[in-house]
Amino acid sequence: MSENLPAEPPATATDRPGGAARAAARRATPGRRVLRRLSRNPLGAGSAAVLLLLVAAVLLAPWLAPQDPSAASLGNAFAGPGGAHPLGTDSAGRDILSRILYGGRNTLGGAVIALGIALALGVPAGLYAGYRGGRFDSAANWAVDLVMALPAMVVLLACRAILGPNVWALMVVLGVLAAPSFHRLVRGVVAGVRKELYIDAARVSGLSDARIVSRHVLIVVRGPVIIQVALVAGVAIGLQAGLEFLGVGSGSSATWGAMLNEAFQNIQRAPLLMLWPGLALGLTNGALVLFASALRDGLEDHSGQPSARPRPVRRTPPAPAAPAPAGERSPDGRAELLSVRGLTVAYTQPDGTDKQVVHGVDLDVRAGEIVGLVGESGSGKTQTAFAVLGILPDGGRIAGGSVLVGGAELVGLPERERRALRGRTVAYVPQEPMSNLDPAFTVGSQLTEPMRHLLGLSRGDAARRALELLRLVEIPDPERTLRLYPHQISGGMAQRVLIAGAMSCDPGLLIADEPTTALDVRVQADILDLLRRLRRDRGLGILLVTHDLGVVADLCDRVAVMNGGRIVETGTAEQVLHSPVDAYTRTLLDAVLDDAPARDRRQPRKARSTAV
Repeated sequence: MSENLPAEPPATATDRPGGAARAAARRATPGRRVLRRLSRNPLGAGSAAVLLLLVAAVLLAPWLAPQDPSAASLGNAFAGPGGAHPLGTDSAGRDILSRILYGGRNTLGGAVIALGIALALGVPAGLYAGYRGGRFDSAANWAVDLVMALPAMVVLLACRAILGPNVWALMVVLGVLAAPSFHRLVRGVVAGVRKELYIDAARVSGLSDARIVSRHVLIVVRGPVIIQVALVAGVAIGLQAGLEFLGVGSGSSATWGAMLNEAFQNIQRAPLLMLWPGLALGLTNGALVLFASALRDGLEDHSGQPSARPRPVRRTPPAPAAPAPAGERSPDGRAELLSVRGLTVAYTQPDGTDKQVVHGVDLDVRAGEIVGLVGESGSGKTQTAFAVLGILPDGGRIAGGSVLVGGAELVGLPERERRALRGRTVAYVPQEPMSNLDPAFTVGSQLTEPMRHLLGLSRGDAARRALELLRLVEIPDPERTLRLYPHQISGGMAQRVLIAGAMSCDPGLLIADEPTTALDVRVQADILDLLRRLRRDRGLGILLVTHDLGVVADLCDRVAVMNGGRIVETGTAEQVLHSPVDAYTRTLLDAVLDDAPARDRRQPRKARSTAV
């Protein structure tokens, strides 16, 4: 690999103008980066300052309040601001500032209770229902629809009649009523995310469902949840203040709603009393919404990474492909690496019947061998690969047959044991490379995650191995590439990253599904050279799913042709491409236009002459 690298080492980040600052920024933790973005956002910094000031003031009320909030003095009733009463007094001569500070503890504390219960009930249920679906999803949707149909204020008033004037108990009920909003939001986001290709790629790499949800799903959910938290918190504060304003509360403790009630009763005599609790409510709700929006923007901003054109790398001509080994078979004649016998894949239709899409497929892949699985779109190639990987879409199942991977029977194997084979024994390189990388994480984060989870490597060891893998797949400047997000690299580089990720846990079998789709000709040649070299250097067995017969002729040792969910012809690449037996194979070869004569240049149609 050393002969492919530039002779002179590239300038480091600290060698360039301003590089030290950029390097320090890259080394900053995600939390520090978010704080930096918030500080640069005027609305975010201002709203955060207001919220911090409010929270600190109510928490430190015993030390900041000039008087006891319940201490009345009729002689000082309706006193104006000044002296011992910075904001004046109310109709009973109680200090308004003290009641604002202590009332904030009760009002904000009740909102925290309602919000915590809503999050605890709604978010986990939404995650499970959106990711798993099934009966739980149906039952949860029915319960959510039922709760959301109830008018919140009427329910709270009814609960007050049953539970008594206890605001904390009413906030618990409000939390239950607000939980469906989180459930519906989270479920909708997760149901869309679980169909993304990078979720399938994470499953194939051997990650558990809990790891996928915590790593790849929550990061998508967090933005909408943050905004919803601000909205629900504002609603909880408003509803609690509304209940107190209506006199539903106990009246024995200071709250912002109770202060509004008293101010409204005396609005003609002391209109200034309405200002202070109203200002506290308005500032709190406004700051919550602005801070949530700024925090969401700070967490979702991935544009701070530098981008630059990668340096060209000198390519070395590929070495001739090594012949496929003749051994690697079990005593019963089945290949030790991958052996498929009588595989049948079926999907359950809405009317309850099964529709078979793969019928009795037999397939073998030995170590150090590249087998091409070819056929037109809809022939069952990808379904066969998905069945081997155990990632068939919803409704699909293996209806019959046997699948041996590394000597282990996969049909009927529990998901936990099947997951242990992914990444270590069998790996997957999907098509559409840009769609199979999570846009929320850097390249380095996505490469190191399977190694840390499956191999137990430390963060430093996984990072060093990721650098070695990027060098293995001939990515220039791998140190910089690790810090980039998927949108900052090209499609060809993204495909190399996926191949590096597939090789991260040293699998013996690689399933590549159209690995050169949507890539230009030169990049296609690079990817094929890379697969050929991995087969030669590591003894890797490769199942190449493709419809490109040119790729098959260039790379494969043996070929299996699929049509209508069945294998119609198998043999060496030379036999199938030069002496096909099946009529469908001949039809595929006849569709290749390499030897077809070029059409004549199109001539414009002559205008008809019309007789006058």
